[in-house]
Amino acid sequence: MDPKRMTRRDWMRVLGATGLATGAGALAGSGPACADPAQRKDAPRGVRVAGPDHPPAILRDGKVIQPERQLALLHETDVLVVGGGPAGVVAALAAKRAGVRATLVERYGHLGGLWTGGLVLIVIGHIVTGKKQVCQGIGEEMMRRLEKLDRGICNRQPGRNPTVDAEALKYVMVEMVMEEELDVFLHCWGVDAIMEGNTVRGAVFESKSGRQAILAKVVVDASGDGDVFGAAGADHERRKYHAGLVHRIGNLDQVAKDAAKPEARLLGSITPVAGVRWVNMQGPDIDALDVAELTKLELNARRLIWRNVEKLRQTPGYEKVYLMETAPQLGVRITRVLNGLHWLKMSDVLGGVRFPDVVAVGGAWNGDHQEWQIPYGALVPKNVDNLLAAGRCISGEPLMSDLIRVIPNCFITGHAAGAAAAVAVKDGCLVRDVEVPKVQKLLLQQEAYLG
Repeated sequence: MDPKRMTRRDWMRVLGATGLATGAGALAGSGPACADPAQRKDAPRGVRVAGPDHPPAILRDGKVIQPERQLALLHETDVLVVGGGPAGVVAALAAKRAGVRATLVERYGHLGGLWTGGLVLIVIGHIVTGKKQVCQGIGEEMMRRLEKLDRGICNRQPGRNPTVDAEALKYVMVEMVMEEELDVFLHCWGVDAIMEGNTVRGAVFESKSGRQAILAKVVVDASGDGDVFGAAGADHERRKYHAGLVHRIGNLDQVAKDAAKPEARLLGSITPVAGVRWVNMQGPDIDALDVAELTKLELNARRLIWRNVEKLRQTPGYEKVYLMETAPQLGVRITRVLNGLHWLKMSDVLGGVRFPDVVAVGGAWNGDHQEWQIPYGALVPKNVDNLLAAGRCISGEPLMSDLIRVIPNCFITGHAAGAAAAVAVKDGCLVRDVEVPKVQKLLLQQEAYLG
């Protein structure tokens, strides 16, 4: 068996046969594997490292120069999905279920992106006029799984916008990717594209392991910020948009029913957990690719959140309310947007335009208009090959930003990208040359809705 293509299960069989896997299952329990290392005869010993792990940057004539160096190969795969938010998780699952090897890489230590780490808990944008839900497929499967968990989801009724619990959703996503035996790397930040001419051959990642490369036949950029297509030189726009920080407050179930009513904005919205609410922040328009602006906003937001909660606690009856959590991820809504083969326009949405290459169907914020189609061309760059965009960074005009970026429309574009990537791998063709009817057939087999 090729060691590069071995799954975790394969490795465990090999290790078990050699006796090396004995302690693997005991890591979370008690016994020798958890004993004080100083008391163990087989305690791990440090390895002395002489010199730097890699050539360091050099200061030369006032300029910082990064020497050329060969990167270690972390992994090889058929479909590489960069970004583990709702678009990325769904894309990786769709590709793996289609029968190709899929790898999911996420910069944080959890899956879900802003849906979980950003505490953007409401699922909005999947319902159209008549209370019909149009966003289906793997994202809808997540909703059904959350329904089976205590405190996993609330307001899960036809025609309503449900709210999830972030921890329950993190768990559900982990279960889904592990069931499919997806190759997953967390704590890896995608920092560059690997190019061969105009064709993307993989991506470069920074982590505690250093700078490493993953090679792939097709790459799906689900980073949210278009980090891969930006590095690859794909035609795109860079936009300023409002960003904020979400937080959760607790003990709302201990407030007397006859207590005074504070400002509504301080109370936020309900969650599946009794006494806990999530509070959104609109925030100012910033360039969220500027680290100085991100830092300034984050510092100011955290100070404002604390003061707002203290203001709430001064309202008679709300003295026991407390700041439960601020989101670990800043709520960035829009940064880079692909300029793809098709440019989504609001006039097409309101005009009910239909596309022969439809691969997803989006909804409205509150069921206030009809469904709208997303063509395959909105995921495909004009000038770069073997790369697809998914999520909030797909191709569309500024007026489309508020529709494209919401959670359900992220997971349906992720679903479309994952399915298309799998078809491209199986047929041995470029993603721009994929037979869209094959993609549509696969999506329907995976319970997507195409109108």
